Amino acid sequence: MRKSSIVVVGSSNTDMVVLADHLPGAGETVLGGKFFMNPGGKGANQAVAAARLGGAVTFIAKTGDDIFGKQSLELLKGEGIDTSHILTDKENPSGVALITVNKDGENCIVVASGSNAALTVADLSTLKEIIQQADIVLLQLEIPVSTVEYVAAVAAEAKVKVILNPAPAAVLSDHLLRQVSIITPNETEAEMLTGISIIDQETAILAAKKLKDKGVHTVIITMGAQGALLLQDDLCVMVPTSVVKAIDTTAAGDVFNGALAVALSKNISIRNAVDFACKSAAISVTRLGAQASAPYKHEVV
Repeated sequence: MRKSSIVVVGSSNTDMVVLADHLPGAGETVLGGKFFMNPGGKGANQAVAAARLGGAVTFIAKTGDDIFGKQSLELLKGEGIDTSHILTDKENPSGVALITVNKDGENCIVVASGSNAALTVADLSTLKEIIQQADIVLLQLEIPVSTVEYVAAVAAEAKVKVILNPAPAAVLSDHLLRQVSIITPNETEAEMLTGISIIDQETAILAAKKLKDKGVHTVIITMGAQGALLLQDDLCVMVPTSVVKAIDTTAAGDVFNGALAVALSKNISIRNAVDFACKSAAISVTRLGAQASAPYKHEVV
């Protein structure tokens, strides 16, 4: 069996996006501008980003037996992703995300998980070999945490590098963190995991060290326009990002993680891999949409 470079296990959604002047408050109706639908979901976004940037990608997910699921599958195939291990859920609909984007590119998102929430340990138990043969396994938190824990344990036992993007923000067990090679929270997610409010580089370092003390070998805290803080062994550095005009930040973190996985799969140093990921994410925020915003390899210089 061909060894896959990157195996992404995660969610697939259809994003329904409305552009508005500002994000609505509680009970507020905002008359928006354009509406469009895009393929999304953190897992699928990361798989597409990795594939466009030159990675050999296998995607493991669960979609509904509906038009959204079928469309997602065809689009993923079109990106050159191995979709042979995407399961079909006969009981639950495909996942959907409702997204509002304001004039500054900030967003708010509500997700109906659907079939993503039904991707179980039992489903993955038949795919152990795929996970064990990977160079890198990339995980997020839009599928059940029990499934994430199972995949991380299988990968760690096989000495496969595990990248965990702990999004959406959640409290995670120390046992899971010990299975993780690299964790990539943003400031909010890092605070959820450590209890440390990140307001600058100094507090980001404190949070990173706390995560490292929990057993994670490498910590990368993404900090938007400031770049990303990298902590690995004796290396602690703030990696800057490109200065751009943000239009839509929806999938910036997903592009970052997909790019990071690709760079590491090609044996690029961790410092240069984070730099590549920052540059890729910066390009993505200048474009609308989730998967649509992911750059191609030749665009990242």
